[in-house]
Amino acid sequence: MPRPVLDKTRIHPAIREKIAGHGAAIIAEVEAAIAADTVVVVGMAMNPFPRRARRLLQARGIPHRYLEYGSYLGDWRRRNALKMWTGWPTFPMVFVRGQLIGGAADLARLLESGEFDRLAAG
Repeated sequence: MPRPVLDKTRIHPAIREKIAGHGAAIIAEVEAAIAADTVVVVGMAMNPFPRRARRLLQARGIPHRYLEYGSYLGDWRRRNALKMWTGWPTFPMVFVRGQLIGGAADLARLLESGEFDRLAAG
């Protein structure tokens, strides 16, 4: 089921370009990382959940790229663009072979079930 997104016909033409370009730079940076690396963790400083996801990967010797964007005290507008792009409301955002698998708890479940290994193998 697709998530609801405001139809462009309900957005005034004068602001459509502004909306379309919102967060383009940060999204492009994440897109480049998930195209180049098998596992990417997107997080923020001071948040224990990105740290948990990284520790889970490190404990299993799984190489990954970590992208950190600000903290609770800053850069929230840029991070908001990632939330709107993915539809995922929290950090971390964990990608495996370009597919968003969720956050730290979702990663832990996939690692435990063996599904992570199947996804990472392609």
